[in-house]
Amino acid sequence: MISAQQLDALDPQTRQAVQSLLAEVQQRDAEIAFKQALIDKLTHEMAILKRMKFAATSERFASTLSPEQRSLLEETLDTDIHELDSELQRHRKKLDKKDEDEKQQPKRTQLPADLPRRDVPHEPADTSCGCGKAMQRIGEDVAEKLDYQPGVFTVERHVRGKWVCKCCERIVQAPVPAHVIDKGIPTVGLLAQILVAKFMDHLPLYRQEAVFARAGHLIARSTLAQWVGECGAQLQPLVRALADELRRHMVLHADETPVAMLKPGNGKTHKAYIWSYCTPSTNPVKAVVFEFSETRSGENVREFLRLETPNAWQGTLVTDGFSGYSACVDKGVTSAQCMAHGRRKFHELWANHGSKVAEQALRFYQVLFRIERQAEQLTSEERRRIRQRKSRRVLNVFHRWLLAQRQLVPPGSATIKAIDYSLKRWKELTHFVTDGDVPISNNWIENQIRPIAIGRSNWLFAGSLRAGKRAAAIMSLLHSARINGHDPYAYFKDVLERLPTHPASRIDELLPHRWSPPPG
Repeated sequence: MISAQQLDALDPQTRQAVQSLLAEVQQRDAEIAFKQALIDKLTHEMAILKRMKFAATSERFASTLSPEQRSLLEETLDTDIHELDSELQRHRKKLDKKDEDEKQQPKRTQLPADLPRRDVPHEPADTSCGCGKAMQRIGEDVAEKLDYQPGVFTVERHVRGKWVCKCCERIVQAPVPAHVIDKGIPTVGLLAQILVAKFMDHLPLYRQEAVFARAGHLIARSTLAQWVGECGAQLQPLVRALADELRRHMVLHADETPVAMLKPGNGKTHKAYIWSYCTPSTNPVKAVVFEFSETRSGENVREFLRLETPNAWQGTLVTDGFSGYSACVDKGVTSAQCMAHGRRKFHELWANHGSKVAEQALRFYQVLFRIERQAEQLTSEERRRIRQRKSRRVLNVFHRWLLAQRQLVPPGSATIKAIDYSLKRWKELTHFVTDGDVPISNNWIENQIRPIAIGRSNWLFAGSLRAGKRAAAIMSLLHSARINGHDPYAYFKDVLERLPTHPASRIDELLPHRWSPPPG
């Protein structure tokens, strides 16, 4: 390293050039150190997953699980390992990448000859030579990919013709089409089918393996896990762009739901959570993001909203009464709570005990929600005016009634707990009256979480934080496509087709609310 004295001895122009070069070297050293740290982190995580897989397949541990549970755990660990390997391959610099890739590329067995074939030609755009003579086709390269339509396997034969000019001895051939899995055998249609079946239809890979075997071609569960892991890694930039889109809106819903997570080290499950964030139903941008976490700490919400950063989100968050959201208010977030949760307390009293107090409270809620249905299709300002004119009056009478009833019911009763739930949160519960963009309840996001509850048993043995995060990320895209009225399969098929060549600076074009089905 050149010393300060040596720098001072140089003429100004040379000194400036040397300082610039030194700064560039320092920047590159920092980048190399960062990438190496990332590689070390991923390598360490890979080692942990491999130990977990060994533990999961040990006789002592396996005896504590049913065959279905063991299958779920093994496929999750396989998928984690392949996703990590995909990330490592992207980050690691290799001395001789081409040779190493060829050594590591496994020899594939030929696809069954009895499967129907469909040729997909790839010819050069121009087959005329610069010398003016026409080129002649002298051969072709064929790459076969496995495609799947429900119940039927077919093979796509990608035929790349070779054209030569005998005069110039020049050969021209169309390039190999980019694929979301480099040198992968599945078509994007098959990959979309697997992802939709696993993360939307809640069909674990071991069941898909059986479905494919009945259709005439067995795909090993470990292969399916590899494809899911690699797709999960490739879709991450799109999921990050979806989360960034959500944070651009000033009113968001938030909710959380528990899922069970197994740690192979002790064979026991513990409660993890899927956190959900979405725009209101009245917002023309329909988007939902799921995030997986091992805890129910409010820190997860603050991290998603980036409340500890200079770009902290400063909008209105619609939630239930869970205390984990309260710390967001101290960071500049406006709290609006769910009126339907307050109604639920009284409905339980009425349904279980026939409470007359609860019955009267439900009438107030009935009027409030009827007003909301009338204003649902109006503009934000029109909705605010109707709420000011109608809902405010109902709420004033309701509030006075709650205060009066509180004096009449015995302390510690279920009725007073229902009353206190609303009175203690009255400002947050009634915030919707002053803002036409804020919904009266959190029902919209609860509807987005409901499909998760259906598949909860299929995630019981997630096995790792990475597996939960991958599932949440892919479900974010699938369910965002669904609420925008798209067929999730068609959306994923098109996105996986375009993703390998789509510019990173225009990734927003592939988000579900901006996507349109391809013509034809």
